[in-house]
Amino acid sequence: MSNVAKIAADALTAGNGILRLAPTWVPRSFLQPGRRLKLHPDDYYALGMSRGGIDERWFGSTTEAANDNRNDDEGLSYCVHNGERFLLRDVVTELKDQVIGDHIWHSFQKWPVYSKFFDNMGPIPHHMHQNAEQAALVGQEGKPESYYFPPQMNQIGNNFPYTFMGLEPGTAKQDVVDCLDRWSERENGLLDLSKAYRLKPGTGWLIPPCVLHAPGSLVTYEPQWGSDVFAMYQNLVEGREVPRALLTKDFPADRHDDNVYLVDALDWDKNVDANFKDSNYLEPVVSEEGDGWCDRWIVYGRVDGRQLFTAKELTLQPGANCTIKDPGAYCWITVQGMGRIGNMHLQSPVMIRFGEMTEDEVFVVASRAAEGVEFANTGTEPLVGLRYFGPDAQPDAPEQNAWQC
Repeated sequence: MSNVAKIAADALTAGNGILRLAPTWVPRSFLQPGRRLKLHPDDYYALGMSRGGIDERWFGSTTEAANDNRNDDEGLSYCVHNGERFLLRDVVTELKDQVIGDHIWHSFQKWPVYSKFFDNMGPIPHHMHQNAEQAALVGQEGKPESYYFPPQMNQIGNNFPYTFMGLEPGTAKQDVVDCLDRWSERENGLLDLSKAYRLKPGTGWLIPPCVLHAPGSLVTYEPQWGSDVFAMYQNLVEGREVPRALLTKDFPADRHDDNVYLVDALDWDKNVDANFKDSNYLEPVVSEEGDGWCDRWIVYGRVDGRQLFTAKELTLQPGANCTIKDPGAYCWITVQGMGRIGNMHLQSPVMIRFGEMTEDEVFVVASRAAEGVEFANTGTEPLVGLRYFGPDAQPDAPEQNAWQC
């Protein structure tokens, strides 16, 4: 048994199938932090001004962040036990199905998903994430994703709590090609071809690959596929230039100057869907509830017919407790209150120093999740946590339009 396997096995024994995770911070050099991640004000540029501000916290991640000049472990989650730190990715590699379950291990040989808080002061460029076939051309994986806007993280909406999504019905491909042709001349006018939706805390969206979207300034909780590919089709945001390299970085090098190819990469039917909101919008759906507690679906539905990820929000009132069974491993982040998961303390911090350990994030292995995990609220306000699951883990999850029923 390797050293990581032994330490991880000891940690799982002590935690009875639950691993404590340390915060994972990710900067973006081309974005402005929204400063709602509970990070200390002095630490938003802790990785250096040249790296940009920290505007993301990743959860249960075995996926590396695709940043220039990145640290070797950027984007990867660490487990902590008895003062020792070890990568969740190494735990999965060593203990395999003991951690993530038979189906996910034998299908993917890794934990293929992750989630994050994404927090910006203003909007970001209209962009898409490549699908699996497109990403494979550059040795990467595609990236469908989802959004949920936790009320606890969105006491303020910042500069632009609206998100442009897709393209207006009737838009022609040549219209978008013309926008890309204007990249170096002036604002390319891409948003003139799109529609913005007002963002509402406590709701969410399912975003398939190859669909344009320009996220607004609410904090989003984003269960997604384990990839960091993207292509930005908008060249100017709030007066800031978007380098064309951020449009082309995840396309084959011989296609970087081919604007027709870049537009053909979009899923046209999904982008110009006249019922875009009905196809992609999500509202919470109650999964189960009891005395003083409620568990709700916040991310559900399928991408191209496949359940790739799902997520729930569990709320316990002061003094309440419950035991929740789930048919798959999950990562939990506490967004409000204090309490207990199994034998581990939970607390949502007010402020976090960069590099500091917290007690708000854990990973629950598949077998423990199936047996049932006890949650208890030991505080004086609601205990609220978000947890996401991997592919095909929740066969009883609702379908896309369940919120309308």
